[in-house]
Amino acid sequence: MNKYPASISNLITQFSKLPGLGPKSAERLVFYLLKQPGEFLNNLADNINCLKNQIKICQTCFNFSTKNPCEICTDPKRDKCIICVVAYPQDLLVIEKTGEYNGLYHVLDGVLNPLENITPDKIRIKELVNRLKNPKKIKEIIIALNPDIEGESTTLYLTRQLKPYKVKTTRLAKGLPTGADLEYADAITVTDALKGRREV
Repeated sequence: MNKYPASISNLITQFSKLPGLGPKSAERLVFYLLKQPGEFLNNLADNINCLKNQIKICQTCFNFSTKNPCEICTDPKRDKCIICVVAYPQDLLVIEKTGEYNGLYHVLDGVLNPLENITPDKIRIKELVNRLKNPKKIKEIIIALNPDIEGESTTLYLTRQLKPYKVKTTRLAKGLPTGADLEYADAITVTDALKGRREV
């Protein structure tokens, strides 16, 4: 047999398109799934379908949620005067796990990266600025981006965009090492970074 049946080949091709999965890893994954009981595969398929059918993007903070606006934006106990800006929803969850932050969020859905053609219009900077025009007074913007080149350039760009609004702008303290990803930082490091944030 020179090639796999079409159903196997097609699934390997689909999995190969996922980040971090090459053709060999995708092939191993497909053959692992072939050994699983039908109930497992049905549950997996149902959960994948739920991603599109049940998950929404909050039109206020742009986090993933089952409703719009999301649970955080509609929580009356949250401090509506503070917005923490993160690159991705995964970063938001890291900050939430610390239990130290009680404000709102804004998910940019990326950071500036000219080499990959990610310019200011490709991430949600305009939407953040629009939130400052809301009659409800925002007192502080916390920029919680990774301390790498892309994160630093995005932070610099954001501070310039926010300056005319005369809102206090802070960033996470350098408790996060340069080059580290917020997504993989432990709760203690993120807590220290939040507590030691400074104005920019």
